[in-house]
Amino acid sequence: MLKQTAHLFIALVAAFMLSGCFVAESKYLKQVEEADVLNRENNALQVKYEELQMENAELKTDLASQQKNREELEALLNTKTDNLSKSVAELRQKISALEAENAELRKAREAKIREASVVYEKLLQDMKNEIASGQVAISELKGKLTITMNAALLFEAGKPDLGRDGRAALRKMLDTLKDLKDQVIIVEGHTDNVAITSSLNKTFPTNWELAAARAINVVKYLQRHGIAPSLLSAATFSEYRPVADNSVNEGRGKNRRIEIVLMPKD
Repeated sequence: MLKQTAHLFIALVAAFMLSGCFVAESKYLKQVEEADVLNRENNALQVKYEELQMENAELKTDLASQQKNREELEALLNTKTDNLSKSVAELRQKISALEAENAELRKAREAKIREASVVYEKLLQDMKNEIASGQVAISELKGKLTITMNAALLFEAGKPDLGRDGRAALRKMLDTLKDLKDQVIIVEGHTDNVAITSSLNKTFPTNWELAAARAINVVKYLQRHGIAPSLLSAATFSEYRPVADNSVNEGRGKNRRIEIVLMPKD
């Protein structure tokens, strides 16, 4: 009986020990499995960390590049701003210079207009009788003064030479014309549209030649009586700048004329 009891005790102890071994092995395997999981997670985290480090390095590089670009843009902008400021300053100087120049030109033009007005008033006084009789007309526009004289006052019909009355009329203007300073004198010859058919036809085939000869003779008269030739010129317009109707006698009479134009040299 005692022997059976001893065998039973030994069997129980062996069973207990075997059971304990199984429990210990199960815990060990579980711990090994947990360690493996943790190790894989750690490896994954390490990879992620390395990726983040690479991204951080790239971001730092991009930031440095952007900073450099920003500095370059700021430098370029500053340069352009300086250049623009310089251009604006130069432009303002040019504007000031032009304004000063324009002011001087305006003064000079106003002076010439005043001079023309004085000459105009003098000529009106010089030629008051001829103006009253309708043989002479004087007009002024923006410093340009025009003395229109009927050909009948200056010349005999169809002839280019100055008559006595014509010389007398021009003589009245001489003193005023001699006082001109900055003006030129242009003598223009005009005719009607009637063709030249008399004996003068050989000398003056057309009205071009007749109008030119008359203008030149007036210029020569003015030169002989003290007007500087450098201020004088002659022009011919023949019949092609009429001021009246050539189909009637009165109109043709107005078209046969000499115009003495006074203009500023400039």
